[in-house]
This record gives sequence, C-alpha cells and structure tokens, in this order.
Amino acid sequence: MAKEEVMEFEGLVTEILPDARYRVQLDTGHTIVAYTAGKMKKHRIKTLAGDRVTVEMSPYDLEKGRLIFRHREQGAGPRPGGPAARPQFRRR
Repeated sequence: MAKEEVMEFEGLVTEILPDARYRVQLDTGHTIVAYTAGKMKKHRIKTLAGDRVTVEMSPYDLEKGRLIFRHREQGAGPRPGGPAARPQFRRR
C-alpha cells in the first residue's frame, strides 16, 4: 500500500530544460517542471517539445512532477531513417 496517493494530470511539453527536466503546460492551465521517470529512462523513451504526456504529482508540491507516460500521435507511422527504412544487410 502506498504511503500516499499521487495525482495524475495530462499536459503538453513546452520546453526542454537542462538535467532531463521539462516545462509542462497542464490541461488545467498550470505550468510545472517535471523530470523523467526511471522506467522511461530505462526503456530510452525520448520526449520532445510538443509531446503529450501524463504527469504524476504529489499533493504536497504542486510545482513539480514526474513524467510517467508519453502519448503517441495518432496516425504516426515509423519515422524516416528508422528501422523500417533501413535496407537488409546480408552477410555471405
């Protein structure tokens, strides 16, 4: 059982700051500073300005948060130059 309940909000990354921190504009209108959660670092999920994210916040400090999920854009396929665009290499 968790010590305390966390609050989850959705928002938009507006700016990338040093030390893996981001300025996020929440859907409620507030602006906070958030850092990347450990699972996102572990799986190398990159976050860019303009991405929709889910932020987890403590009820004690409503100015800071933790990015826990980056939402995918609708209709976005593989990026150019990604694994799908690379030609097959065959060793003899």
